[in-house]
Amino acid sequence: MTSRWRNRLLGLLVIAVVAAAIYVPVLRERIRRAARLQSQSIEQARRELSQPLGTEAGEAKVKTVLFWVSPEEDGALTSVTVEMPLARDPVVRAKQVLNILLAGPVDAELRTLPPDAALLEFYLLPNGTAVADFSQSLATSLPSGILSEKMAVDSIVRTLEANVPEVQRLKILINGQESETLAGHLDLTGTFAVRVATAVAAPVAAAPAPANAPAPQKLTAEPPAGKLSAPVKKP
Repeated sequence: MTSRWRNRLLGLLVIAVVAAAIYVPVLRERIRRAARLQSQSIEQARRELSQPLGTEAGEAKVKTVLFWVSPEEDGALTSVTVEMPLARDPVVRAKQVLNILLAGPVDAELRTLPPDAALLEFYLLPNGTAVADFSQSLATSLPSGILSEKMAVDSIVRTLEANVPEVQRLKILINGQESETLAGHLDLTGTFAVRVATAVAAPVAAAPAPANAPAPQKLTAEPPAGKLSAPVKKP
């Protein structure tokens, strides 16, 4: 190799080293900027998801009750009340509260629904039956087990019960399709009772009692506490 080619090669190497010294910091800064933008976009999307949709400007805030995992009792839900503007339309209102429920609490361990799950659509039929269509992640990202599956559905049902009185029962779809179970255990083929209507019987005239009959005793009984029950498929 002649001295001329050796000098050219050394010159190219020097240029490459200088270019790398200049470009590498720029590349690192671009990577950091992209990471910040991605983090900001994720946080922005989360904030947008948690913001109530469909409300009119200046609409008054109302007390909204959400149900998440109880930090004090294992396997139980606890209610959290927040004030936020909600639409009067029951369908829009249901979408608002379910999106807030999906956004989750500040403490990720108190979530009842997977962070990547989304509400695709919500319908309300004239007879009070609501249809909530969730993304596939509700089934695939939820820990399989009767407790986690039941708590997920209970949190949805109780949140709707507390905020959308027009909903009487709930049908859950996964990605637009009916699913036999949520994540292998909880039966989704039927509907879940959201609000049980209490029938009031018409008063019946009693026959007159004999004059010498003892006075009837008045019996009182506490009504049983209502609990959400859902059909369960054994694994």
